[in-house]
Amino acid sequence: MTDATKVNLLGLSPKKMVEFFESIGEKKFRATQVLKWIHQKGAENFDEMTDVSKKLRAKLQDISEIRAPEIVSQNISQDGTRKWVIRTEGGGNNCVETVLIPDGDRATLCVSSQVGCSLDCSFCSTGKQGFNRNLTPAEIIGQVWIAIKSFGLMDPNGPRRVTNVVMMGMGEPLMNFEPVVDSMILMMDDHAYGLSKRRVTLSTSGVVPKIYELAKRTDVSLAISLHAPTNPLRDELVPINKKYPIAELLEACQHYLDSLPDKRHITIEYTMMAGVNDQEHQAYELVELLKNLECKINLIPFNPFPNSGYEKPSNNQTRRFQKILADNGYTVTVRTTRGDDIDAACGQLVGDFHDKTRRSQKYIELKEVNS
Repeated sequence: MTDATKVNLLGLSPKKMVEFFESIGEKKFRATQVLKWIHQKGAENFDEMTDVSKKLRAKLQDISEIRAPEIVSQNISQDGTRKWVIRTEGGGNNCVETVLIPDGDRATLCVSSQVGCSLDCSFCSTGKQGFNRNLTPAEIIGQVWIAIKSFGLMDPNGPRRVTNVVMMGMGEPLMNFEPVVDSMILMMDDHAYGLSKRRVTLSTSGVVPKIYELAKRTDVSLAISLHAPTNPLRDELVPINKKYPIAELLEACQHYLDSLPDKRHITIEYTMMAGVNDQEHQAYELVELLKNLECKINLIPFNPFPNSGYEKPSNNQTRRFQKILADNGYTVTVRTTRGDDIDAACGQLVGDFHDKTRRSQKYIELKEVNS
């Protein structure tokens, strides 16, 4: 059997791992054994699995593999942020980026879900680059596997190297639904990474039908890339709003909260751009808009990239905006820019890939016409 036809066990959810072993005439418990070897001990080949019989190891070698995405480069920022450029299946220059942000005894991994992004938010560098394809489950969970292994041998009883995962890298996670859900299930499984459902967060620009579907499948934390308090402005910044306007999005958010077995909140992400959405009257509009939703607000000062057309607001303006929200009872944080010296900050991830949409070329042509 050639490598191209082998089953990559790295990307199999616990349920699919059981199905795989049953399909080859093996007992269910083998799935748990192999899950632990791959995700908790970092096994890269079957010979490492010492509690699995030689006969089964040989069988697995013939029909399956453990294949992580290829690491093209790893950069470490002055502030400790790490960024990996990872080549996806199919070779060539189809690469995505993954970022690990340390913060004391916490470390948050920002994971990509698509090569590029199928949406086209105007302030996001990834969106400007266009779209190639969805990532496979092995390519998604492989980012977690790579990040943890970068610290050396995995130790399930040692300190956590990755404490939080956010599906907030390149791509719109809900537009790659099944692989993303399978990957998050692995992140939370006790035989894999064992992360709390409160420490795995999916961030979406507002694919409303998929939020309802997500509520049926998992109970991870949810973040919404809102970025505007009114539909006309959000239509410009986040074009999917034209299909699923703010009222429908917030209704879906409330449904998701109501579906959870515990009390939680939605995280509202709000990228602030000078003179666009950072004015005091817009802060008051946001206060009114979110008054019935259990949420906290994360303000993100815009991270510049070439030809974006937007600028970062002043610190004073950001503080004024934050104060209005806080004075009206909201928990508000301002995201600290991390890793900008290696282009790893929020909104700066671009990877390197063939743009099937020609979106990047269209932006270049438009710039030339307007110059």
